[in-house]
Amino acid sequence: MKFAVDLLTAGRYLWRKLPPNRAIFTQRKHGFQNAGQQSLSFRRFSTSNRHFGSEKVAILFDLFKDNQGTVPVDVFLQDLQSTGFKKSDPRFKKMIDNLHSLSRELGETSIDRLTLNEEQFEKVIKDSVIIISQALQNSDIVIPDFPEFCKYVENFYFKCKANTSGKPAEYIPQLAKVNPEYWGVSLCTVDGQRFSIGDTKVPFTIQSTGKPINYAIALSELGSEVVHKYVGQEPSGRMFNELVLDQYNKPHNPMVNAGAIVICSLLINLIEPNLAVSEKFEWVCNYYKRMSGSEYLGFNNATFLSEKEAADRNYAIAYYLKEYKCFPKNAVLKDTMDFYFQLCSLEVNCETVSSIAATLANGGICPLTNNQVITSSSVRDVLSLMHSCGMYDFSGQFAFNVGLPTKSGVSGSLMVVIPNVMGICCWSPNLDMYGNSVRGVQFCEELVSVFNFHQYDNLRHSPHKTDPRKRKATAKASEMSSVLFAATNGDIKEIRRFYLSGMNMNRKDYDGRTVLHIAASEGHLNVVCFLVNVCKVDKTIKDRWNNTALDNALQFGHQDVVDFLSSN
Repeated sequence: MKFAVDLLTAGRYLWRKLPPNRAIFTQRKHGFQNAGQQSLSFRRFSTSNRHFGSEKVAILFDLFKDNQGTVPVDVFLQDLQSTGFKKSDPRFKKMIDNLHSLSRELGETSIDRLTLNEEQFEKVIKDSVIIISQALQNSDIVIPDFPEFCKYVENFYFKCKANTSGKPAEYIPQLAKVNPEYWGVSLCTVDGQRFSIGDTKVPFTIQSTGKPINYAIALSELGSEVVHKYVGQEPSGRMFNELVLDQYNKPHNPMVNAGAIVICSLLINLIEPNLAVSEKFEWVCNYYKRMSGSEYLGFNNATFLSEKEAADRNYAIAYYLKEYKCFPKNAVLKDTMDFYFQLCSLEVNCETVSSIAATLANGGICPLTNNQVITSSSVRDVLSLMHSCGMYDFSGQFAFNVGLPTKSGVSGSLMVVIPNVMGICCWSPNLDMYGNSVRGVQFCEELVSVFNFHQYDNLRHSPHKTDPRKRKATAKASEMSSVLFAATNGDIKEIRRFYLSGMNMNRKDYDGRTVLHIAASEGHLNVVCFLVNVCKVDKTIKDRWNNTALDNALQFGHQDVVDFLSSN
């Protein structure tokens, strides 16, 4: 689509010079691409275009200024958040800090009460202007119609909430005490769009959902060749806590208890070996923080002690591993087991896990910080084993039905990765016979029943499902219908987005009517002002009945619109 618009302010700013880096997004509209390359490209774009920052600020100011020539902060932030980007996003931290600083200077009690002139607006957003432009021009983010997608997620959530089957894990006393009614779903896209519903702020222990994360850390630090000298890559075909090794006397994979225990011994003994065990725990926690974009991370000591008290089976596995010399040299079994229980007892919430899953979906680059945390080759290996081994004895059936890399934990969490699209966390303590969250599994099945997220949904000649990565209104006729509908309803937010996408705002419908004709007929003065002052539309265009927008305003008695069009 041609990306060009008229001059926003005569002789000053030309948006044509300031497009987002289309190379980043072209493939994304037509299928998956390497998420690591995408994020690196975006960072290069951000660096090389800093000298355009002031021009972009001026454009954004013109887009949001009201009749008093100032930008209401509450309107600006609401528009930003409607695309799925939260105020708490680390990429907006400087902007929010600037707003709080300004509110203190002006004696305001809330940043939402602020109205900014152009100088204040530039000072506030200058550090975040690239991500703001990307967010508002929502045709270039991975889920363009994010609110519509979230409506589906809400429907799935409430449908699954009615499912009360299963029960919490009982073999760890602390887990048995958790309220079985808890149910939360969070998602985070590779662009950082976020949505949460239900009990998403309630902390829970990560348990086995942390196994692929620990495996990813080991791979990034040691490489696949070293790690897989100690741990295999095949599904075991047995229970997750079986005393069994593969034909090479190694644990079958890092997703079963035996493999996860060995991974913990590698983290302690082969990486930064001079660190004390307590320092190594902090070091691993820092990895979790970086993968989640500094979302909530805590430690549940009661669960840790409960894990140790109910650890006979895991100790039996550990001694079995020791007998077959599965640990690296100098490994201390007690230290390894304590470390394993500590990592199982890390406390997270749905938003933390969804952010980590999004980092995996994004090739190891955290979408909320654009920092490379895990190597892309490590992510490939992690997702491969999550796909084949992540759901205990149900892994094969889940791969068949859902087709997404997923890891479950006995606390009731599911970490779901949709490569190059998003990460999802579902949490509900009630488990099925395999130890997987009943509601979480159902949610995943509902998701792929509607959207083409299954690994093989994009085969040629396969039945069509909805693809939320594509814009619904791709045809010009449909696009025109949508913008006219927005003008009819006075939806200034949608009008802004069509303008930002490069649409010609002077386009006519079958009757020769423009967006300005419709807005004037309906009396939406704010839309009329925006079209005239910002979009620089032609007020003299006549429809098939030889009427201008001013004629329509006169005809329907909208005097404020008449006065504005007559004087501008």
